[in-house]
Amino acid sequence: MKRRTRTLVSILSLMVISVSLVNCKSEKKEAQSDKSVEKIVAEDLKWSERMALSEIHRFPDPTLLDFQEKSRWSYTNGLVLQAMSRVVESTPNDKISDYIYDYANRMVKEDGTINTYKLSNYNLDMIKSGDVLFYLNQKKEEPRFKMAMDTLHQQLVDQPVVSEGGYWHKKRYPHQMWLDGLYMAEPFHAKYATHFMDDDEAKTTIDKIVLQFDLIEKHSRDPETGLYFHGWDESKEQRWANKETGLSEHFWSRGMGWYGMALVDIIELLPDDHPGKERIKGYLNQYAEAIIKYQDDTGTWYQVLDLPDREGNYLEATGTCMFTYTLAKGVNKGYLPEKFMQHAKKSYEGILTEFISVEDNGVVNLNRCCGVAGLGGDPYRDGSFDYYVNEIIRSNDPKGTGPFMMASLALDR
Repeated sequence: MKRRTRTLVSILSLMVISVSLVNCKSEKKEAQSDKSVEKIVAEDLKWSERMALSEIHRFPDPTLLDFQEKSRWSYTNGLVLQAMSRVVESTPNDKISDYIYDYANRMVKEDGTINTYKLSNYNLDMIKSGDVLFYLNQKKEEPRFKMAMDTLHQQLVDQPVVSEGGYWHKKRYPHQMWLDGLYMAEPFHAKYATHFMDDDEAKTTIDKIVLQFDLIEKHSRDPETGLYFHGWDESKEQRWANKETGLSEHFWSRGMGWYGMALVDIIELLPDDHPGKERIKGYLNQYAEAIIKYQDDTGTWYQVLDLPDREGNYLEATGTCMFTYTLAKGVNKGYLPEKFMQHAKKSYEGILTEFISVEDNGVVNLNRCCGVAGLGGDPYRDGSFDYYVNEIIRSNDPKGTGPFMMASLALDR
């Protein structure tokens, strides 16, 4: 009996020890779990700052933005970093400020040479990061930044043009104007002209800037829908170009998004007495009227704007973010009537619902982004519907995260 009692006591003791060990392991696991979801990005910040910090977490090296393996001078870096500069202006943050500077510091040598940039390519995309240099130079002048901006200006002075004076998109794309090019080049050039040129030279440059918009309106706008074709080939030699008009076939969401951002950003940079200023306000208003006609019930827009029911088409994040920013800023600045703000707010809610996801650690993702799209090149991009809807779709494309930050700021969200 005593032996049986001792055995029972031993068993009970082992059970208590086992339960204690399980509880200890459970508590340790919970502690580890709590530690693993420690917030990298605080969720009580505004969306613009949350996205900026999320991008820094994804790409600790700003020269590798856009999923690059090697450092490069590119428009995508300039787009995201310009958006971050506006975040900092709204909410000072040393981590973001240092990140912006780090890009220019790594990419611009003491003699003003820009790493990986080649002027002779005459690529309008390469102008965009000039906005970052301008921003930094305004904060604290560094001779190398001004020298690098001089180089970008010289590219635009010598940029090949169509017969009426519109910039070729790139030297390797002769006789072609794309919607993208106006956002890449014109805001930088306007700032450069008004800050670094004498009055006569500045006026000539501003005239040339306005001409780019006049030519897009003349050649790329579809009078029936009010939408804009992605590209125009004056020579009509490209396979993607209509043999009568030289225009590409479809209305690509992000292509129009680039143009909308160019319109809304250039107006404030033009002198008040320049006749082109009011003209471009008119362009912006007819642009806004056109895009709201194609806004989906979700508030977002399709990859190919006017064909929502065609199989393969999808609601796309980058163009939607660009449209949202354009409408919101346009109203805020008084360029657009107040009625457009309801469309901007609806589209922003659509972005949050359709495209935004937040990880346990607070990192913000922008999903369903068209990774890239263009015309011509090798392999050849024919501008067909199938081409646009079958390009890579990915999360956190900088062509979406940058405009998302700007849209968030414009709506104070």
